[in-house]
Amino acid sequence: MKAYHEETMSEFSVTMMGDSSSGWAKRTAPYWMELEPVELAERAAQKALASREPREVEPGRYTVILEPSAMLDLLGFMIQDFSGQAVQEQRSCFTGRVGQKVFGSNINLRDDVFHPLQTGAPFDGEGIPRQRVPIVEKGEVKNLVYSRQTAHKLGVQPTGHGFPLPNELAEAPLNIVMDGDRSSVDDMIKSTERGLLVTRFWYIREVDPYKKILTGMTRDGTFWVEDGQIRQGVRNLRFNQSLVDMLGQVEMMSSPQRTAGEESFEMVVPAAKIRDFNFASTTKY
Repeated sequence: MKAYHEETMSEFSVTMMGDSSSGWAKRTAPYWMELEPVELAERAAQKALASREPREVEPGRYTVILEPSAMLDLLGFMIQDFSGQAVQEQRSCFTGRVGQKVFGSNINLRDDVFHPLQTGAPFDGEGIPRQRVPIVEKGEVKNLVYSRQTAHKLGVQPTGHGFPLPNELAEAPLNIVMDGDRSSVDDMIKSTERGLLVTRFWYIREVDPYKKILTGMTRDGTFWVEDGQIRQGVRNLRFNQSLVDMLGQVEMMSSPQRTAGEESFEMVVPAAKIRDFNFASTTKY
């Protein structure tokens, strides 16, 4: 049996810089005409202008509104944990938790290369056809993904998520789709008494792989929200937050969209309003 896959990919990323602020936007698409670079440039410029002369806010726990790129770059640090080999070798934060409710009831994740907003080959690096795999349903870790080698070792069927051999990572879900809801970012802002709007994160690092605690900083458009309105830009903050806890504190979500970031691969994810997000310190810019 023979199979092949052909596709093209285009990308446009722009950062607008001011004396005291910056703004960023990015998009990827199989067809370059879908990128709309003028729209992206205008969005980045608006963020840079709106966040001029940022004020400093004290570290602490805040309600945050994470735009899709911010959500994506955090979720990317959890993807390898859905590997059957990682769980079997006890390297995953889901070791001993498969079949348990780990996140909030509104969290649903699946790996689906056939989603209309996803791209990629319909087979994995070992030539196994990819399957749609629900990995989280209503907060419960439902399934893992398996390469052929891992599946043989564990006595299960491969799911078509293996990497080309030889490799040390075995498998991972690379076509993530996260369900959302009907709220818009504007709805989230209007419903927020005090909080922060975050465009994206950068320099993200893992602090505790088992509790999935991450650290990193906001960047290129961080805003103070008060009484349902964006009031002004704020200086960037460093966060120290458990991703597992964060996905138990999601209050509102937008409809999912194809999203690109800088710390992870493309996914289909929503924006989200999240309570009690922990910021550990401020930065100087």
